[in-house]
Amino acid sequence: MSLHWFLLESITCHARNRDRTQIALSQNNHEVHIYKKYGSQWVKAYELSEHTGHITGIDWAPKSDCIVTCGVACDACVWSQKDGVWKPTLMILRINRAAAFVKWSPLENKFAVGSGARLISVCYFDKHIKNVLLAAGSCDFKCRVFSAYIRGVDEKPVSMPWGSKMPFGQLMSEFGGSGTGGWVHGVSFSASRSRLAWVSHDSTVSVADASKSVQFSTLKVEFLPLLSASFVLDNSVVAAGHDCCPVLFNYDTHGCSTFASKSDIPKQHPTQHVYAAPEEHHSSLYEVDKQDCRKFCTTGTDEAMTIWDFKTLEFSIQVLQIM
Repeated sequence: MSLHWFLLESITCHARNRDRTQIALSQNNHEVHIYKKYGSQWVKAYELSEHTGHITGIDWAPKSDCIVTCGVACDACVWSQKDGVWKPTLMILRINRAAAFVKWSPLENKFAVGSGARLISVCYFDKHIKNVLLAAGSCDFKCRVFSAYIRGVDEKPVSMPWGSKMPFGQLMSEFGGSGTGGWVHGVSFSASRSRLAWVSHDSTVSVADASKSVQFSTLKVEFLPLLSASFVLDNSVVAAGHDCCPVLFNYDTHGCSTFASKSDIPKQHPTQHVYAAPEEHHSSLYEVDKQDCRKFCTTGTDEAMTIWDFKTLEFSIQVLQIM
C-alpha cells in the first residue's frame, strides 16, 4: 500500500492511464489536473479547463488514451493528446440537468453519461463490435441493465444471459425499488459481464448473476454507506465510502454475498478491532478504481490517493459471520 497527498481540495473523481504512471483528478472544481509519476513523487503535468461548472466524472480509456469528463453544466468533453497538448471535443448530451457520472465502453468507441435528468446519454465515435450492455443505478432505489446496442455502430449482438432482444434502450433487467432500500451510489460489471454489483445508501451491497436466471442477493453491512464499488475478480468486489477505507466482499457459487475483509487493519496491531478507524484516509472515499486485479486505487475528500495491494488484502481475508 502507498499513500499520496496532493495538498489540494477534496478529490471528487479520478482516473488513471493504462500503465498507471499518470492520474487525472478533479479537486471539486471545473478543472482536471493530470499528474505524472517520477520515482515516488507525483508532479502536475497538465491542466484541462474546458468545463464551466464543477466536474463530476472522469474516465481514461486505456487503449485510445482519450479522457472523457462530464460536469454540472450538462456537458461532456473528450480529451485527446497530440504533440503533447490535450485538446477537447465538446459533446452535446441533450440533457437539462447536471451530468453526474461518465464511463467508457469496454471497446472505447462509446461512452455513457448518467445525469439528474433521469436519462442516460450514450455517445459514440467509430464503428466497432460488442460492448452492448449498460448498467445504471438511480435515486429510485433501483439498479437497471439496458441495451446500448446502436445499429450501424455495433455488430449485431448474439443472445446473452441478460436477454436476446436488444434494441437501443431496451430494459434488460431491473432490481430493487420495492419500497425498501436506498438510492444507488455505484455499479460495476464483472470482467465476464455476467455479474453486476451495486452499493446503495442503506449500507447494502448487492450482486446479480445473469448466469443464474438473473437472481440477486443483498448483504446488509454495519458500515456507513458505500459510495463506489468495483469487481476485482469475477467473485470479489471492493467497495468504499463514508467509513474511509475499502471493504472486500466475496460472492460464492451458491449466490451468497459475504463480507470478507476491511483494508484498514494495520499489520502491526493484529488485535485491533475490525471496525477500527482507518489509518490511511481520514475522509469519505469517493471512487475505487481497479488496476488489473493486482492493485486498486482510492481517492477521498481528504486530498489523498491510496494505492492498495489486492494480493496482500487477499491473504489477510478472514471471513466473518454476517450479523
